Amino acid sequence: MTDGAVLRIGEVSAGPGRPAVMAVINRSVDSFHTSAPTTEAAIRAAEDAFTAGAAIVDIGGVRAGRGPHVGVQEEIDRICPVIDAVHREIPGLVVSADTYRAPVARAAVAAGARIVNDTWAGADPDLPTVAAEAGAGLVCSHTGGLGPRTDAHRNRYGLLPDDVVKAALDGVLGLAARAREAGVPQERILLDPTPDFGKNTRHSLTVLRHIDRFASQGMPVLLAISRKDFIGESVGAPTPGARLPATLAATAYAVEHGVAVIRAHDVAATVQTVMMIGAVLGTNEPRRSVRGLR
Repeated sequence: MTDGAVLRIGEVSAGPGRPAVMAVINRSVDSFHTSAPTTEAAIRAAEDAFTAGAAIVDIGGVRAGRGPHVGVQEEIDRICPVIDAVHREIPGLVVSADTYRAPVARAAVAAGARIVNDTWAGADPDLPTVAAEAGAGLVCSHTGGLGPRTDAHRNRYGLLPDDVVKAALDGVLGLAARAREAGVPQERILLDPTPDFGKNTRHSLTVLRHIDRFASQGMPVLLAISRKDFIGESVGAPTPGARLPATLAATAYAVEHGVAVIRAHDVAATVQTVMMIGAVLGTNEPRRSVRGLR
């Protein structure tokens, strides 16, 4: 397993061998998999995720892909009441705001978010400053040059299959350098190679195959692969609802190769997968060990 950096923020200390699970909570009504259509439903989802073992919840108000326009104030209204409630009612749970817009991020950290999850590769250059001023973490992602809420179409990354790895690594490290310059501590900068974003299925699989290169850069790695298209195409599962077993298999590979945070829709199953890989690797003890001892 690759040595890598540890994420330290709030109650969370997560790194290779002992990753944290980040639960997905979508306030957008057109999410590709599951949504929490009301503030109350989103708060309940956060409570359930915490009970199931999530250390972080990632709360978003805008679908990642194409869809109806969502204004800045509408996005704030969708996520900030949830962030505020979760921050107050579940103090042991770190809240992440899934947004690519600095005004939304500023409102989110004021409401209690401790991480800004920018999945659109620094499209808003003010995000690092917002995170630094709030003492928050920042996710640095790679989209292959795509703007927010656009879909990959015949993206190319050079002549060799592994060129996509270099492009993604250079991209996230460039954003990480900007984050450090703004004042975000290195242990709060997460590298996210961002499968599916600006990538076809073979690109995403190649990046995942080389995830240890991201984990060896001295910063924690976040991986968001839950039920994504490349998972479905890899195993012939056309709908997100059929992709859990393959998602967990890819999750096990990622944990073995140094990922610090796993972003997941299925918290309980993902937590169990993380625990099992840790038990095999010897980075955590079995919860119970009495077989053959009595």
